[in-house]
Amino acid sequence: MSAGGGTKAIIAALAANLAIAVAKFVAFLITTSSSMLAESIHSLADSGNQVLLLVGGKRAARDRTPEHPFGYGRERYFYAFVVAVVLFTIGALFSLYEGWHKISDPHEVKTPIVAFGVLIFAIIAEAFSFRTAIKESNHVRGNQSWVQFIRRSKSPELPVIVLEDLGALVGLILALAGVTMAVVTGDGVWDGVGTMAIGVLLAIIAVILAIETKSLLIGEGAGPEVERRIRDALEGTPEVTRVIHMRTLHLGPEEILVAAKIAVDHDDTASEVARGIDEAEQRIRAAVPEARVIYLEPDLDRSKVNGPV
Repeated sequence: MSAGGGTKAIIAALAANLAIAVAKFVAFLITTSSSMLAESIHSLADSGNQVLLLVGGKRAARDRTPEHPFGYGRERYFYAFVVAVVLFTIGALFSLYEGWHKISDPHEVKTPIVAFGVLIFAIIAEAFSFRTAIKESNHVRGNQSWVQFIRRSKSPELPVIVLEDLGALVGLILALAGVTMAVVTGDGVWDGVGTMAIGVLLAIIAVILAIETKSLLIGEGAGPEVERRIRDALEGTPEVTRVIHMRTLHLGPEEILVAAKIAVDHDDTASEVARGIDEAEQRIRAAVPEARVIYLEPDLDRSKVNGPV
């Protein structure tokens, strides 16, 4: 559900951003507003980012190979990290440069009615895209707050789209404010100030995305609730007396590796231990379907052999 919802949100955002980018660039050619130029580059960068997320999802679905025995699921994290880099380098840095240039050499906004019309259209289109991202995220967010969802989600697409759409909406409001002040006061510096504000906003969002996707890229374990269900499944197996230690790792958003050392009774036969491991694996997969790669190492329950420590 999260993968399908993510794809739907990406496509909605891509369609909106392509239309908005064209409209903004035409408006820039007519008005010469730096805020409109910054916003058109922002929308173009967002469109490229959505393409990157789609490519990442497609490449992550490839089958395992001898060179990559655990598959390509984490490639989705790599492409999400590239999105953060693109957002910072193309979106934020360009907006900051263009804003500084406009403040240094201000000029009036020509045909402001065109800028206002395009910005209002863009706000409506982005609001539709943002609504889709919120709706799809709510299917998997559960009781988490939005901050928790952004920080804890193992599927990168929805948090990326939510933050991008939020940044786009706030950026449009900043652009509208900058153009409005430039028209009302007759001072083009305000247009540059709005552009600079857009650049700062994009830089903040890019840094947040980079931090969160970097954590996923280098490897995150399953959440506490998921690990609890795995541990309960193991300890609910008759042949398993307790879990000595356990490690989990997300190989992708919907694929978890589980490695655990389990204690078995010292007088169990090899066939009983093997049967217990098979049952434990079945219990884990029933409790956590994402647990697709499981390695269990049996060991003696030394607390029983040597007595309590």
